[in-house]
Order: sequence, then C-alpha cells, then structure tokens
Amino acid sequence: MTSVRLHGVDKRFDDTVALENVSLDVRDGEFFTLVGPSGCGKTTTLRIVAGLEKPSAGTVEFGGVDVAGRPPEERDVGIVFQNYALFPHMTVAENVAYGLRFRDPPDGTTTENRVDDLLDLVDLAGMDERTPQELSGGQQQRVALARALAPGPDVLLLDEPMSALDARLRERLRRQVREIQQSLSITTLYVTHDQAEALAISDRIAIMNEGHIEQVGTPEAVYREPESRFVAEFVGDNNLFDVEAMEAGKPPRAVVDGTPIAAPATVRAGDVLSVRPETMGFDGGETTLEVTVETVEFLGDAYKSYCRWEGRPLVVKTERPPEGTEATVGFDAEDVHIVRTDR
Repeated sequence: MTSVRLHGVDKRFDDTVALENVSLDVRDGEFFTLVGPSGCGKTTTLRIVAGLEKPSAGTVEFGGVDVAGRPPEERDVGIVFQNYALFPHMTVAENVAYGLRFRDPPDGTTTENRVDDLLDLVDLAGMDERTPQELSGGQQQRVALARALAPGPDVLLLDEPMSALDARLRERLRRQVREIQQSLSITTLYVTHDQAEALAISDRIAIMNEGHIEQVGTPEAVYREPESRFVAEFVGDNNLFDVEAMEAGKPPRAVVDGTPIAAPATVRAGDVLSVRPETMGFDGGETTLEVTVETVEFLGDAYKSYCRWEGRPLVVKTERPPEGTEATVGFDAEDVHIVRTDR
C-alpha cells in the first residue's frame, strides 16, 4: 500500500489559476474522494497525482517519495477515466490484459490467470471473448476497472467513472467498486461531483471550490459539521440562518431576523446556523417558527416540505406530511451546527 501526499500544489494554465495551495494526505489503503462543482479543480488534482499534468508549484509524494518529476508510467497508478477508453477492436480479455504488455503480472501469476481473476472479481467471468460493443455501460465500466487493476498498481485513480450511468446502476456499481477497493486494500483517489456518491463510499472526503480545499473529513463530519458556508450549502439539503446578535440564556439564543433561535453554544454576529431538514419537525422544539408550506414531495421513505419563513425558504424532511399550508416548524439546540465565519 502507498500513501499519497500533496503539499502546496498550484496549477496555472496561462492566466487561469486552476489550483492554489492544495495540500492533501491520502492514507495507505484509504478510499479518498474529491468532490465539488464543475470547474473546482478536482480532475486537475487527480491528473497531477497521475502525472498527466505537471504542477506549477508544490510537491507530490507517493509513500514519502517525491514523484513530481516522474511520468505516469513510473508512478505505478491505475486510472479509470470518465469515458472508460476501452479499445473497441479488442476483446474484454485483451482490454484487461493491455497493461500487462509493459510489466509482468503481480505475485508471479500468468497473464491469463490474472485476467481470469480480475474478471471474476468484477463479476464478468465468462465474458472474456466479448467486445466492448457487446457490453452494457456498467459492464464496460467494470472492464475499465479490471484493466486499471491488472498491473497491481499502488494507487487507483477514478475520474467520475459512473457519471454516464443511470441512477440505479450507478448506486449498485459504486457499492461494488467500494467492495473491490476494500478487498484489495488499495489506496484510491476518486473524483465525483455527486455528493451522495461521495458520502456513501468514502473513508474521507475533500470538498473543493474554485481551486481550493474547503474542508477535509469523514462523510459524517463533512455533513454534520460543515466548516464553511460553501460546504454547508453544497453538501446535501440545508437550512442556513445568518446571526445578527446573541441573547444570553440557557440555551443561548441567536437572533435571526429579530427571532431568537436556540443554539448549542455562544454565537457571534456574522456566524451562520446550519440546521439539516431531517432534524426539523412539525411537532415543536426549543425553537419554533411559523411557516407557510408551499410544496410537499413524497420521497418514499419520507416527505420533503418546502416552506417559507420570514420570506426565506426552509426545507423540512419528516415521516409524515404537514397538515395544511400553515404550520409550526420546531427544532432543538442540539440540532444546530454553528458555522464560524472568522476561521
């Protein structure tokens, strides 16, 4: 296994700054995901790790060794691209074996046995003589994954490999990718714009925005304890309240639009209160807000109510829908996370 470390990485394309002072530590055997909106720099970061782009400044280390000057073929990485890039004139077996033309299979096995083992690992046993055109999108994705794994790389890099698949297939394959990664204990850097995907499969996540790292943490920490307004707004549905002042008491209360809101700790003017929709309800709480219910969506396991309070939108996710168009929304101080704006 190999750790990956980026320190102070910049990347500029002429006058455009793609990355600025990006530092990351991906641990041995970790499934680490870069997530953010289009153009935030996540794919550029992955390409720098792969050696497909050269950083304008900073260092890239594999296992404590600086690899910034090494070409991709000397970095011992496997890469799965967004479009899979399978060779249409080759069979599935030939595609998987392609990387073994340039290096011997790991553990002293033969190329044929390595291909068979990997096709079995990705649930494609018996499809070795098919061509890519005879496969579904999900099967092609798994062939690309097997091909990347064939040489036994130290680091696996995946650049939005499921973005072209439908939602149900994407959900099933992301679980499979995670299971394969865990079975091989291979250090993995995954790029996606899908927050739900990142939360579901990652050991840790880096949220990127405009070439910067906004926050690094476990999926639970990033979701429940956002460190910036951007993270609070980007990751999942959220309700944000801008604090105007504070009132003393137990619990302390933040003043928002002249209304006191229970908070878990002392707040300051300019702080932001983050309250996730699933922590709100229509059955009271330490804080209650009179809202107008505008739209209700049935999600199967819950109802998502789009409400309006003091002219601002609120989202509430509950097991039962509200009764009528006028309702009281409630939540407790322990459901509130404070986003400090002076960090």
